[in-house]
Amino acid sequence: MVLVAKDIVEKEFLSLPQETTALEGARQMKAKRHGYAIIASSTGSPEGIVTEWDYLSKIVAEGRDPSLVRLGDIMTSDLVSVDANVGLDQVAELMAHKGIRRVLVLKDHKVIGVITAAIMLSRLKEYVDKVSSTIARLQSPVFSYGSDAPVQRTRGAGSGDSAAEE
Repeated sequence: MVLVAKDIVEKEFLSLPQETTALEGARQMKAKRHGYAIIASSTGSPEGIVTEWDYLSKIVAEGRDPSLVRLGDIMTSDLVSVDANVGLDQVAELMAHKGIRRVLVLKDHKVIGVITAAIMLSRLKEYVDKVSSTIARLQSPVFSYGSDAPVQRTRGAGSGDSAAEE
């Protein structure tokens, strides 16, 4: 059982136009409990992403008024995306290599969702737990246990000698 991007993608994400003010964007991010917003064109295609780091480094640290800043002015336009059928090992490697916490997932060149580092860790833990329990179940010997002791098997029919007496 190999997990791929479409298996863990977060399909609900915030998408806003470039013209949205940073103040309005922050309010919507707070309401949706997302640390990012995908910036989309009028046709819905992704043009960039704005993260909480963009707010901190490009607005707060520079003393700018968020009601006067547009998301298009602070977005990162170098989007990182993967195909929906890419294995999670490749997604994790890409995220680590690029030092990012979010990756867009595409199917037929359209965004179907986002994989975040938090979702990746959560789903990988579930996957590892499931695989571990399957392996443990397959490795355990098959015994029938009574209340206190294993049920003894007998050698040949009617011999009366039990395997435990050897």
